[in-house]
Amino acid sequence: QMQLVESGGGLVQAGGSLRLSCTASGGAFSSYAMAWFRQAPGKGREFVSSINRSGGSTVYTDSVKGRFNISRDNAKNMVYLQMNSLKPEDTAAYYCAAGVRYEYTRPQAYNYWGPGTQVTVSS
Repeated sequence: QMQLVESGGGLVQAGGSLRLSCTASGGAFSSYAMAWFRQAPGKGREFVSSINRSGGSTVYTDSVKGRFNISRDNAKNMVYLQMNSLKPEDTAAYYCAAGVRYEYTRPQAYNYWGPGTQVTVSS
């Protein structure tokens, strides 16, 4: 059973940067595709980005392309989300997830989830 824990959230001004980290334990990390989702108050969980098992392929939702970068370190069992040029609309709880295929963008396609970390972007 894989456990995921996110860190690195916080309060930042618009235009600033944050780096989210997700630490995995209890499973074969390199066997899983990893993804980041986010959920703003009153909204559904939204796909942000995903990365394949080797780290060689990635997917981004259109609203974060060119601003966010996902990466992973299989030796450390970690996945990261570097977020630059943050906007108030990026404000949400951010979740790390593990699944089978990185091409999948629906939350239902991911098996394991972290508890989330809050990102708040002030204008």
